[in-house]
Amino acid sequence: MTITRIQDVIQPEVFTEYTIQRTMELSNLIQSGIAENNEMFDRLASGPNVLINMPFWDDLTGEPEVMHDEGHTVPGKIQARQDMARKLGFVKSYGVNALSAMLSGDDPMGAIADLFANYWQRQYQQILLSILDGIFAADNMQEKAHDITGLEGDKSFINARTFIDATQKMGDAKDLLTGVMMHSAVEAHLAKLQLIEYEETKDKNIRIPYFMNKRVIVDDAMPFDTETGAGVAYLFGQGAIAWGNGSHPDIKQTEVVRDGLSLAGEDVLVNRKISILHPRGVAWVEPTGGTEKTFPSLTELEDGNNWTRVYEPKAVRIVKFMFKIDE
Repeated sequence: MTITRIQDVIQPEVFTEYTIQRTMELSNLIQSGIAENNEMFDRLASGPNVLINMPFWDDLTGEPEVMHDEGHTVPGKIQARQDMARKLGFVKSYGVNALSAMLSGDDPMGAIADLFANYWQRQYQQILLSILDGIFAADNMQEKAHDITGLEGDKSFINARTFIDATQKMGDAKDLLTGVMMHSAVEAHLAKLQLIEYEETKDKNIRIPYFMNKRVIVDDAMPFDTETGAGVAYLFGQGAIAWGNGSHPDIKQTEVVRDGLSLAGEDVLVNRKISILHPRGVAWVEPTGGTEKTFPSLTELEDGNNWTRVYEPKAVRIVKFMFKIDE
């Protein structure tokens, strides 16, 4: 009797490419423009070393000189600085029992890849939240946070007025903010106040929420306390997060492992990810004796000591807004 097993329907290179494409298609971060993926970031994620140096030039400063018919101008100088990203490495595997029901479908490889793509889409959103926890725990990121939870009465509530105050953390660059991530309870509260507008996709299968002309990403992994009504929202600008999908010839991104010693036989599908998910303008600070030459854990990503802002504040297109909702 011929039995179809996972390795019969999974072509590793095709599976890997399809899963990456589907993850990008499904990601609200990518679709909203908050995260930017391109060939340069993919190339950096695929390059050598676990640290990625990204030098940049500081903006020009200083007052102009008044022109005279004698004398010389005093030249200023441009300062080079450096942003630094950290490669991430994660792996997930599933055994045949978890996938066997899907093998009866018309396109089993597509079904498996779609489920893995959904899995990675959720995981990358969670990884980003860990990174955001870390960067806003950094000493020089406090001016990018707007906390009204300690104010009295309606001054502590999220609404159109207080949201505008939060965008003001970007100063004259506030129009660069295009998206906001929040808990579903916060989105529901704003909808009750008729502050959420919904835009249907072309196929009219999905309604995309907008708050104050900012695309809303709803994620219940966002902080929200049901007892106190205290919540957090992150405001983002276009391309605030650099996303790269890397590869290396010595690391198999997809493989099927057959355990012949198992009584009934067992197939395990393994999927590995090497990537960049970097808040542009907030540099990774490599901990001494910590993650050197390995990949950081979520706990290390959440450590404010491992991050420092290197762009001027309004050039970092992220704002943290802490508030309460009025029930």
